[in-house]
Amino acid sequence: MNKFLLIVLLALLVKPQQVLPQEISKTDNANSGLQNQAEASILYQQQKLDSLLMLKLQDELIKASGNELKTKQLEQKLQIIESGDSLRKVELLNKIETMRKSAKGFAVNPFSDTLFYIYANIASFGAKERAENIKKRIKTLYEEPFFRPDSLLVRPTENGVEILYSDGFIILLVTNVDALLLNTSELKLASKYNEAIKASLIKERKANSLTNWLIRICLVILIIIGLSLLIFLTNKIFGWVKKSLFANRDKFLKGLTIKKIKIFTTAHFEKFVMQAINFLRIILIFLAVFLSLPLLFSIFPETRMWTTTLLGWILNPARIALKGVIDFLPNLFSILVIVFIFKYAIKGIRYFVVQIEKGEIQINGFHEDWAQPTFRILKFLLYAFMLVLIFPYLPGSGSPAFQGVSVFIGILFSLGSSSAIANMVAGMVITYMRPFKIGDRVKIGEITGDVVEKTTLVTRIRTIKNEDVTVPNSTVLLSSTTNYSTNTRNKDTGLIMHTTVTIGYDAPWKDVHQALISAALRTTFILKKPSPFVLQTSLDDFYVSYQINCYTKEANKQATIYSELHQNIQDCFNEAGIEIMSPHYEHQRRGNTTTIPANYMVGDDFALGIVDENLEGE
Repeated sequence: MNKFLLIVLLALLVKPQQVLPQEISKTDNANSGLQNQAEASILYQQQKLDSLLMLKLQDELIKASGNELKTKQLEQKLQIIESGDSLRKVELLNKIETMRKSAKGFAVNPFSDTLFYIYANIASFGAKERAENIKKRIKTLYEEPFFRPDSLLVRPTENGVEILYSDGFIILLVTNVDALLLNTSELKLASKYNEAIKASLIKERKANSLTNWLIRICLVILIIIGLSLLIFLTNKIFGWVKKSLFANRDKFLKGLTIKKIKIFTTAHFEKFVMQAINFLRIILIFLAVFLSLPLLFSIFPETRMWTTTLLGWILNPARIALKGVIDFLPNLFSILVIVFIFKYAIKGIRYFVVQIEKGEIQINGFHEDWAQPTFRILKFLLYAFMLVLIFPYLPGSGSPAFQGVSVFIGILFSLGSSSAIANMVAGMVITYMRPFKIGDRVKIGEITGDVVEKTTLVTRIRTIKNEDVTVPNSTVLLSSTTNYSTNTRNKDTGLIMHTTVTIGYDAPWKDVHQALISAALRTTFILKKPSPFVLQTSLDDFYVSYQINCYTKEANKQATIYSELHQNIQDCFNEAGIEIMSPHYEHQRRGNTTTIPANYMVGDDFALGIVDENLEGE
């Protein structure tokens, strides 16, 4: 009994040779990990010694039956050992749990597959170094020409359970810490590792046999032949499609028109379709070649790891895209609901706009020609509000990159569109000012012509010389605008056209008035009612200024009307015997010469003209 207690005491005091430090997580330091694993190893050994000691005491209790004093002493000792053993079990479990949380495993993968992981250290060998050494030993065993699977053995030792080959080649030592971390026994864990190593060696040697190599080579040849055939068929099919399209180009390649807007001409659409077919053909061939590579790499164990990498290049983005689409579906439904509501709200507003244009609905102070511009403004505001509501539901709208791009675009728009915004605001103001309509003859600044187009940004005017002038709306708003066509739409009046002639005091003013009115009434597009009238605008030193005023409904034909009016004034004045000439010229000329053409001179006047000319010759 005393000898046994002495052995137990020495075992507790002597530091065990097997330290078994454990690799820990990045947040713990190395010294703490070594201490935890050392303490766990000591507690485990003490637990074993306590078990042996309790068995010994129980045997002695059986032998000391009948001796009450000795039995009582042995029971006290047994109780003390059991109490200490219970405390050590709890402490050991805590240590093991701490190590499990911080343990980092290193894979043992001598070939393509991972056999198991190493978590614990042995003496000066870390877990990573242990895993590398085990891989090297398994590869060494694989190269054994006369390898026998049954020669892999499991053997318990003082330091743990060894896995070795028949000739004493040790592959792996499973320690008590290895077993504790995986919550199993050393023997069971070693047996499991042994079976994994044996199965991996058998599989790898079989995979690299001559028969398998020949099979692999045949598979590679078949895959290459199949890929070549697939590429050949793809080229043939796309060639046939192109020929069919060319043969029926009048039916399939006659251009692209969407809602009366011609997107592509026939030639451009044909070129686009051919390029699209070629691009699709190249994509399909590339995918066929790319997807055949993983199939080729999976045939050979050495390149099998590349299979997952190549497939990952396609499958991972596809998986991410598919997941993104699925995650976006609820937001897409919300966007569709918002678009649906705004779409039919705009349709409802359009109905009222059409009714206002037709005059079916009348609003005091709201003109009919305001309907469409107002509708365009409301539609723009509604669409802007709709985009504000949709924006949070767009993919990536909350990302900093998306927000940064939005801010950047906003800054560019604000800095580069000040003139455009000024013209847009001016266009809105002009719309509600109603200074002119399409087709009106206007004068804006120094430009006179017909309004051919009004947009949000500019107004286009076609001059009497058929020149199209584009005037920014901000310029229109800042300039004075003369509209010649406004009063032509009034049935009682019209545009007053006027021109001035200067006649000497020797001509009776009544005759001049009558000649001017007669000339106006002869002119095409001049109204008979209201009647033309004459204004004497000034009495100068040598002549009187007479202004003929007449009404017309054709403001856009002013140039033609003025030209014809001037012609008629000449005719009427010549018929009345009134000269239209500068008094300055009349002062310088000889008094017997007249400016009236001879064909207007008849009778005595014509004779007098001849006598005057004869007298002048004398």
